[in-house]
Amino acid sequence: MLTKNQIKLIKSLHEKKYRNEYGLFLVEGVKSVSELISSDFIIDHLLTTPEFFNNYKKIIADKNIKYDIVDQEELEKVSAFESNDSALAVVKQKENIPFETSENEIIVALDEIKDPGNLGTIIRIADWYGVKKIVASENTTDLYNNKVISASMGSFTRVSLFYTDLKKYLSETKLPILGAFLKGENVHTTEFPKKGILLMGNESNGISKELEKIVTKKITIPAYGETESLNVAISTAVILDNWKRNL
Repeated sequence: MLTKNQIKLIKSLHEKKYRNEYGLFLVEGVKSVSELISSDFIIDHLLTTPEFFNNYKKIIADKNIKYDIVDQEELEKVSAFESNDSALAVVKQKENIPFETSENEIIVALDEIKDPGNLGTIIRIADWYGVKKIVASENTTDLYNNKVISASMGSFTRVSLFYTDLKKYLSETKLPILGAFLKGENVHTTEFPKKGILLMGNESNGISKELEKIVTKKITIPAYGETESLNVAISTAVILDNWKRNL
């Protein structure tokens, strides 16, 4: 049985202020937790159903992960999911540190992405296209939000995210900056650089005016129908696909 203190701690981590206070976050579900236990994240504690434990007991033992075996009912008492029949991990957050860039590398930059589902999906898309680094404005939604982690489907373990003053970061970089706008060069015909930064804007307002001035090249996805705009995560996928094919 879980103790009252365990239950209280896990439930508190559904809120950002407590995640920040304790430096911890939650990972839930078979896909995300199975990716997590093979990563370099440090797991503070694992709650696992007997079935999940039997499937992953070797790696749990090899990595000396502290765990409790619980039933599905106990797991769902503390889960943010409506249904969780596998596992829940309490995990230590990584330090927010800048990363080095290498030759022929594409980086995604995010200007005030607010929806957790969008951020998680963008992380998953970046992983799909081999983009390992995302730089985000300080007011972009929290990486360790439960919905972000869930939507990334384990890709958060392979893609690094750095929060910073985005204007300062972009002003100081020597990389070309391609910004997604409603009016710009057609992504199907534009000449993409071998390395650079793809800047994606806020869901409602797009790229801010102050960052627009820093953009090297404005690009757009041509519309063939009548809808006004595309979802930011879908747009990221379309642009990265064209960028990669161009290379």
